[in-house]
Amino acid sequence: MSNKPFDPLALDNQFCFALYSTSLAMTKMYKPLLAKIGLTYPQYLVMLVLWQEDGLSVNQIGEKLFLDSGTLTPLLKRIEAAGFITRQRSMEDERQVTISLTPIGQELKSKALEIPLQIMCASGLQPEALLNLRSQLNDVRGALHAHLATN
Repeated sequence: MSNKPFDPLALDNQFCFALYSTSLAMTKMYKPLLAKIGLTYPQYLVMLVLWQEDGLSVNQIGEKLFLDSGTLTPLLKRIEAAGFITRQRSMEDERQVTISLTPIGQELKSKALEIPLQIMCASGLQPEALLNLRSQLNDVRGALHAHLATN
């Protein structure tokens, strides 16, 4: 064990860097898997939301993904151009846009089913450990959002 004092600004001591670098590795892992089904990682996240609950508004999707409509709209346009979704303006309120899966977008779900298992295997962790880690990360995210809301 080293006698060096703890350096709070050392890169390896940063929780944020551990999250950031893990996120980069995760995205790299997903890239070739998603390329096979014609999606990027952000598009995959949108599709996950819609596979769970179709016919959501842009705002509802944004809330689930923690994205604003300015970030989400160009992403949705690209998914629509690929033929996976349709965007429909509300008759009651033109500002509201509903996103729905096309039949091709619905079929894509079956092609994506193997991806989570491949990611889990690549992680080197057992399913229970991954579930615990995900739960802890969700708790951290919730605490950070709560802190941001009060400041």
